[in-house]
Amino acid sequence: MVEKKSELISNKPPSPVTLTDHARKWGRWIIEPIARALAWLGIPPNVVTVIGFILSIGVGVVLALGHIRWGGVCIILAAIFDALDGTLARIVGRTSRFGAFLDSTMDRFSEAVIFLGLLTWYTRLGARREILLIYATIVGSLMVSYTRARAEGLGLDCKVGILTRMERTIVLTAGLLLNQVLIALWVMAILANFTALQRMIYVWQATRQEEREMDEQMAPGQKPL
Repeated sequence: MVEKKSELISNKPPSPVTLTDHARKWGRWIIEPIARALAWLGIPPNVVTVIGFILSIGVGVVLALGHIRWGGVCIILAAIFDALDGTLARIVGRTSRFGAFLDSTMDRFSEAVIFLGLLTWYTRLGARREILLIYATIVGSLMVSYTRARAEGLGLDCKVGILTRMERTIVLTAGLLLNQVLIALWVMAILANFTALQRMIYVWQATRQEEREMDEQMAPGQKPL
């Protein structure tokens, strides 16, 4: 039965290609030369991951001081380092499960510290609406990540949804650079939580399909009464 279940999961169609996949393809001509330079310098991929997190702390500090547009510029720099570690690991042949785990974990910390910077600034301004939207965005972001991680624990490749981390980064960066943070927060607060809901529905449908296929393959005498 376990073998049949694994076979059914592996036969499921892959998730749709995401904006993150396209961004990696389009940005390869920028990222790969930098990654090759880092490989030549002998810098390990995990160190690049940590550097990206440190840059995100810098973004949070800049935003906490109220330098909104400069925060947007700094996010672009941090995003480049965020994309470098995986490419560098492939170039030097040092991909590892821990590296993937560290990257995902640092991504969550990086996003949290950036929103902490925004939260600090708007708390100083007494802007209740922005504070509530930041809270809703953080909850949505965490749930988007959690639903994917939990789905992968069930053997499902759950990349569906309209506002993954890449999209959230683009929306936030645009909002900061254009000084339209309120609009960006509304978009992220609504669509991040909607994306989590999309993933819940996807997993529900996938698991129901899996159960139906298992029932169809089960011999009549083995079916529960």
